[in-house]
Amino acid sequence: MDSCTSQNIILGNDYLDIYGIEVNNHKDRYFAIGEHERQKFSYSNISKQISVVSQNKDTYKNEFVAYQLVEAQFNPSLSLKMRHELIDVLYTYNNSFVSYNKPLGTIRGHKVDISLNIERPYPPVLIIPSYPASPRARKALEKHIQEVIKLGVLRKVGHNNEFEVKTPVIISWNNDKSRMVGCFRSLNTYTVPDRYPISRIQESLTQLSKDKYINSMDELKGFYQNVLTPKAK
Repeated sequence: MDSCTSQNIILGNDYLDIYGIEVNNHKDRYFAIGEHERQKFSYSNISKQISVVSQNKDTYKNEFVAYQLVEAQFNPSLSLKMRHELIDVLYTYNNSFVSYNKPLGTIRGHKVDISLNIERPYPPVLIIPSYPASPRARKALEKHIQEVIKLGVLRKVGHNNEFEVKTPVIISWNNDKSRMVGCFRSLNTYTVPDRYPISRIQESLTQLSKDKYINSMDELKGFYQNVLTPKAK
């Protein structure tokens, strides 16, 4: 072992068990052979990091590009260096993008509270029965409902449960693609609106004047990413 120059040693479980090899990978990296550390061997150079760490990072990055950026369209005028820099930024904030294990994000630091300007008992106009739908719309509606239940946005309730507010949903079609839309017109009539200042367009354009990159992103099911207060639910 005195003449061993290898930086990495791969040992199988059988060797570890038969020869009693113990590997210590803390600050002082060493490995011992035999019971009670009878023969202890240290590495001549412990400053080098194991290359597997950087390899795993590159692997995760490649998977991010292959799966989560598969539909991304990059400007063809970007140089290869600029494209790599942009991908590095996107990978740094990869938690902002959906994945197979995390199909829906959540807005943090803010909860939506819905307050009504009327007191109980609420008027009958807030209890609206469901609209009639065609077989095609019913099939699409069932698909959307099962999807949002799976995402944890909606929860099932019993048929005998009584609710003070009921709003119907409809299916909106666009190029054979369906979207479930809630009809909240009656509820909006009695909802206290949020009031906040809107920035001037000129100020927004001025802030963008010094930017080097301008991108366009669409939030996936952004409405569902809002977190409601217990009262609003």
